[in-house]
Amino acid sequence: MGDSGFQFLDILLLGAIAVFIALRLRAVLGQRTGHEQQKRGPLAGGNESPAESGDNVIALPRRDGADEAEATPPDAKEARIRAADPSFRSDDFLKGAAWAYEMVVGAFAAGDKPALKGMLSRDVFADFEKVIDDRARQGQTQETTFVGLKNVEVVDTALNGRTAEVTVRFQSELISATRDRNGAVIAGDPQAVEQVTDIWTFARDTRSRDPNWTLIATSSPG
Repeated sequence: MGDSGFQFLDILLLGAIAVFIALRLRAVLGQRTGHEQQKRGPLAGGNESPAESGDNVIALPRRDGADEAEATPPDAKEARIRAADPSFRSDDFLKGAAWAYEMVVGAFAAGDKPALKGMLSRDVFADFEKVIDDRARQGQTQETTFVGLKNVEVVDTALNGRTAEVTVRFQSELISATRDRNGAVIAGDPQAVEQVTDIWTFARDTRSRDPNWTLIATSSPG
């Protein structure tokens, strides 16, 4: 970005962008004020139907779930979190989670590691970073257009000690393609809308003054 004479300004600009994203995540997800998900503009070949796809933006190992019995009613699980954090409401939380989902998907596609680092746990960031670095070494670029979210729902909540965890299922529509160093498409389709399902788990220390929730696990159904 820019010529060599502006490298220092580039670094300052990237740093400012990373700080802005972290503050937006704090304002939206941490404080749970929400940001409604919007559909993007018309797609090329707009008459095409969305393509069913089992591929996810990122395929990471499943997190070993807590041992809390499935017999525990969902309302009782959420009540435990509210007892530790009276401001928590799943409906409000989902608005922030939807915003965070779009931010993470976009940052991963762009290879924006500073933006990702502020939103992911150490282990999840390491997995994302490895994929980004491997892609860069091979001269590949990822193109992802976020079309919209079809559904967002809480599938589980848990309170482990003082740490609250919320697992969310995202059903989204994306246009995604990977190109090699010569610009040829080697994966995905830049003209096709894919339906993608991701299951992400967010966590937060309920006793912390930091309102941020961190993405601690990603998986896909099946």
